Amino acid sequence: MRPDTPADHTTEAERLLRAAARYPEDREPLLLQAAAHLELAGDRARATTLYDELLGSPDLVLDHPHLVKALNAANLWEYGHEAEARAIIEGIRAAGPLDPGPWEIAAETLEAHDELEAAHDYFSTALTLLLTPGEEVPYAVQTLVFGRHRVRRLMGVDHDSWDELADTLHTAAVPLDELHDPKRLWSLGSSDPGELRAEITRLRAELGTYRTALSRPFPVALLHWPAAELTELLAAYPDLREEYPSHPEHLARLESALRDLHQAGTPNLGIVTGTVPSYEAFAASEAASPSDPGLLPQYATTLAARGRAIPWPPARSAACWCGSGRAYRECHGAD
Repeated sequence: MRPDTPADHTTEAERLLRAAARYPEDREPLLLQAAAHLELAGDRARATTLYDELLGSPDLVLDHPHLVKALNAANLWEYGHEAEARAIIEGIRAAGPLDPGPWEIAAETLEAHDELEAAHDYFSTALTLLLTPGEEVPYAVQTLVFGRHRVRRLMGVDHDSWDELADTLHTAAVPLDELHDPKRLWSLGSSDPGELRAEITRLRAELGTYRTALSRPFPVALLHWPAAELTELLAAYPDLREEYPSHPEHLARLESALRDLHQAGTPNLGIVTGTVPSYEAFAASEAASPSDPGLLPQYATTLAARGRAIPWPPARSAACWCGSGRAYRECHGAD
């Protein structure tokens, strides 16, 4: 049953904490989910404790450290720790992460507390870093474009080129200018039936957009093996050599398959990174042999469902998904 009351959210948080203890390889996403439920239950201090646990754990290398910091800042501000939240948000800006998530959460935190100019500057800084003019806007970055449009609408400033880009990316029936109109709050209190009907139409359009986003709770993800993990995997299970003739070919095939899916119109693509111990544990849980190549896509889907996927394609200027350290456009994103 979906949690609906504070007690339900607390119960769900406890379940996730037990799962994190059982599956330490998934500790980061499970603790983040638990912290979110604690926030919804009103136990913000305990949620902060979980964020601090993730950030301060010496034996845990976080996949998304800046995302954890942004969530922590948003939570701190909500229960009176504004100065600490501001310091974290400025630290994220200084670090300049190439993941859109931390930028979005931090900017929306500023927006929620009526810091519109700061939120606008934050959105703009993120887009300058993550977008290359004239190139396709990655799915994960589109929310930053929309967020900046919303803040500018609240500020009452004229459209610029990024606002025009937002209008191009927006596919709902109701235009963005209407969805982000500050006067909508007044419409909800109106006694004019025409205004109320118009607002209901706008809200339905927004709901449809949210439902579309939620219809795929996790990406269609393909499995990536780092070089050391692939070497260990093939040494233990040589029957998989037909799947992975070499590490460079594995990477090339992965990029090619993702491009084919993208070309076919498959939305919400992602990549999950495997490890041999995790794969062996998954095989044991399925009562299957790790040598079975048919187990590999199931393993990838399970990792994606646990929140381990990173969106594909990354921004052209972001680090390539393969871990080479080069920008995506100079590595596997090269034409």
